[in-house]
Amino acid sequence: MSKVAYQGIPGANSEIAVRQHFGDDVQPIPCQDLNRLFDALQTGLADYSLLPVENALAGSVAGAYEMLLDHDVRIQAEVILHVHHNLLASPGMSMAAIQQVRSHPQALMQCERFLKRNGFEPFGWYDTAGAAQDLAKSPEPGVAVIASLLAADMYELDVLASEIEDEPFNYTRFLLMGHGDPPPGEYNKTSIVFATRNRPAALYECLGEFAKRDLNLTKLESRPRRNRPWEPLFYLDFEGHWQEQRCQELLMQLLQLTSFVKMLGSYPAVRSGTVGM
Repeated sequence: MSKVAYQGIPGANSEIAVRQHFGDDVQPIPCQDLNRLFDALQTGLADYSLLPVENALAGSVAGAYEMLLDHDVRIQAEVILHVHHNLLASPGMSMAAIQQVRSHPQALMQCERFLKRNGFEPFGWYDTAGAAQDLAKSPEPGVAVIASLLAADMYELDVLASEIEDEPFNYTRFLLMGHGDPPPGEYNKTSIVFATRNRPAALYECLGEFAKRDLNLTKLESRPRRNRPWEPLFYLDFEGHWQEQRCQELLMQLLQLTSFVKMLGSYPAVRSGTVGM
């Protein structure tokens, strides 16, 4: 049975993503913050760690890619979770009795129209599953929470409304981290980070190498380089596996064109056309 660390407490969306990828044959290990995910791998507490890197609505998770750069781990797989929000309350409470709804600020924002339509007061909490756990420990009249169905089951709360998010296209992308290189899958991505040399057209030349080899980019993001102000690092995902000849040729060429390159992983990924199916 694989031991997989995730950020949050039991019932968090990250735990749902762990169970989605591994099925029932897994031991989820909750971690307080993203740093503990890497500690769990380094100390052997976990075989894998699941890192949230971006949300389709909210964008990139702050600090996630920098942590991949700083630690000696490899991406093992991509996991895409379709996030659903649900209104949970203490057993026996009705919708009519609710006045305040607690959850993580991002979850409250993603359910803003639902809250306004029902006249509920949003109240920020540190975590969605944490809001459910705290309500179960200390029930309060007129208080409900927004959390997952897994949290409702774990903390024995009633589900008053399901899938209350305003936008149906709410997906979170996770990267499964571990040691060693995974074997190629049916569809693969490679993630790298690089820094360009300080001269005109440097980034243009690097990106042109992908076009020459018909390699499709699926992500390109610049982030500040912490030890060199105003010199960005570029995080990039492209379709293909490093064992393919054209990918090997690309990486060799980037070594010539850039001042720094690190491969974060080459791994089985999820085709965009299958997300949500």
